[in-house]
Order: sequence, then structure tokens, then C-alpha cells
Amino acid sequence: MAEKGKEAKGKKEAKKTSKKWEMYIVEGDKVKTKNKTCPKCGPGVFMAAHKDRWGCGKCGYMEKKSS
Repeated sequence: MAEKGKEAKGKKEAKKTSKKWEMYIVEGDKVKTKNKTCPKCGPGVFMAAHKDRWGCGKCGYMEKKSS
């Protein structure tokens, strides 16, 4: 009997990478972030940029963008 949560033998799925390197820009000698960081979660957790708001996918924190 197969164990719960284990995949069938021989079938492996590729592990998804976090791609956090896409959230940074290198300008000269300095490294800057493209998006804001979440004030509740701290550094390393970026907020998603929507048309009218910033949103954190981890904790659900939201800020409205100023017009």
C-alpha cells in the first residue's frame, strides 16, 4: 500500500524556485528593491504592486496607493 503524501515511484516534479533575485535592481554600487517590503512581516517579504494598492501575500496586509 502506498503511503499518503508520497508520489508514485519514478515520478518527480521539479522544485519551484522563489525568484527573489527578480525583486532587486543593481545601480552602480548599491542594491535597491523594486517593490516595498511588508511592515508586518519585515525585510525579505515583498508586497505585490496592484493598480490601486500594495498587498502582502503572506499576512494579507494592504495599503492604498496615493493618487
